[in-house]
Amino acid sequence: MALQLLGDGLEVSPLGFGGMALTPVYGDVDPEDALRTLHHAVDAGISFLDTADIYGSGSNEELIAKLLHERRDEVQLATKFGLVGNPATGTTTIRGDAGYIRAAVDASLQRLGTDVIDLYYMHRRDLRVPIVETVEAMAELVRQGKIKHLGLSEVTAQELAEAHAVHPIAAVQSEWSIWSRDVERNVVPAAARLGVGFVPYSPLGRGFLTGTVDTAALGADDFRRRIPRFADDAIATNQKVVATVAEIASELDATAAQVALAWLIQKGQSLGLPVVPIPGTRRTARIDENIGALALRLTDAQVSALDSAADGVVGSRSANPEWVSEGRE
Repeated sequence: MALQLLGDGLEVSPLGFGGMALTPVYGDVDPEDALRTLHHAVDAGISFLDTADIYGSGSNEELIAKLLHERRDEVQLATKFGLVGNPATGTTTIRGDAGYIRAAVDASLQRLGTDVIDLYYMHRRDLRVPIVETVEAMAELVRQGKIKHLGLSEVTAQELAEAHAVHPIAAVQSEWSIWSRDVERNVVPAAARLGVGFVPYSPLGRGFLTGTVDTAALGADDFRRRIPRFADDAIATNQKVVATVAEIASELDATAAQVALAWLIQKGQSLGLPVVPIPGTRRTARIDENIGALALRLTDAQVSALDSAADGVVGSRSANPEWVSEGRE
């Protein structure tokens, strides 16, 4: 599997793996099964692994450490700082001050059992701290050899430009998918202009675009229950985009997940922007399925149909719109 060049010279696999799926945020998960899933991803050629210090209150980093112990040289490792608390219960706060960043990176390095992090993201924007100060603190970690590249998650185009002027940014990670396209207005063009790669999280709409999510059956602790577009009064309308994805999947003899991922990759190609989605899953078969998207090609008509279907989506993509770029632009 040929590597994809993001920004600042960072090369990663053309499809990544989102580690949040292997935490209790979507319900209970067996640690042994989770580790097998990670090993299968790397065996299949997915070397770009994404986690964060808040996933499972650090347990996700500790899980990935078990894989890194055996296969560190095979992996491009990304983790994040900045969210403090428990997102499942809505008790999260954000920190981007230099003192917190210095403590956070040392804690992540210890949990991960590694000497260096390949890509270190600011997970969310702390509006109390100028982004220049946050990025300056991150850049100091590069000089110290603790991290190799800087990333930013859910920043606006202006914030990205200000940060990039301080230190090269390798990647922006924000939600982007067929039903979450707000980043295309400003953030995506800014990334393309600055030579910054884009790493879409939730590229399958937190599973919704696959047509396999029964929102009425979501567990009480499932994070999606707090997202407005999953609410009862929005879900019937939003099912229309799922139907369009399913129809095109049938035309191509592909799966809905493959169509959703192929759409993102082709969007990046059309915009001159390196795009590396990071779908997460608990099942090894889904990893193989997702990789199949790399060989899928949508026609212009199919892309247009998916674009049009997205226009009818209702409900915010975040439980707190100000925590994502959409709410601050």
